[in-house]
Amino acid sequence: MHIGGLQKQSFIDYPGKMSCVVFLSGCNFDCPYCHNPQLAGRGEACAQRLPAEAIFDFLAARRGFLEGVVVSGGEPTLHAGLPDFCRRIKNLGYPLKLDTNGSRPAMLSRLIREGLVDYVAMDLKSDPESYPECLCDRARRSDIQASVRILLDSTIDYEFRTTCARPFVSPEIVERIARCIRGCRRYALQPVRLGRLMHPEFFDGIEPVFSPEEMSALQQAAAPWVRECVLR
Repeated sequence: MHIGGLQKQSFIDYPGKMSCVVFLSGCNFDCPYCHNPQLAGRGEACAQRLPAEAIFDFLAARRGFLEGVVVSGGEPTLHAGLPDFCRRIKNLGYPLKLDTNGSRPAMLSRLIREGLVDYVAMDLKSDPESYPECLCDRARRSDIQASVRILLDSTIDYEFRTTCARPFVSPEIVERIARCIRGCRRYALQPVRLGRLMHPEFFDGIEPVFSPEEMSALQQAAAPWVRECVLR
């Protein structure tokens, strides 16, 4: 396990719970707008690495104060040791939320089957039928679709979410995404955050940010297909 960081307190990462966020290093995607580029390369290249025992000591000391743990990244499902890591967190009595890009359906299925996650947030970068190569040249449509189906068929709490950045998102694309996850419990749309980006040069000559009015139009495009569509 390559642990790249720990946010000791968050009120927004686990809906309804005060949580901490454990960031695992390494990602198989290369999204230009990624705001955690320090976590997206190979785990070995991450400047910061925290020992797992320090995380567990922290969690043990915060029992009764924290209400949940979020495991994020990077892409956590790339780590073969993720099930054991989650099991130790669960054994401390914490509800656990996983953030994932959905590219490893077998790992996602195992975590759910073994009761190691209580909430999953899966990112949908663009239309699942055709992820742009600039996001990931190794994203298989079948894997993304399999992960979507796993969550739709599961009994745990979950959400799908899209970071809204041009040119990856438009009202037409958001509607296609929503049709792919039709009937899902929750679909969250969040604006891209400028600042520290993976590939800022990608957006030369492009305005990636949607205005509040444009975000509302994206929400309206998705709303008919899902149970709840929220803006963050």
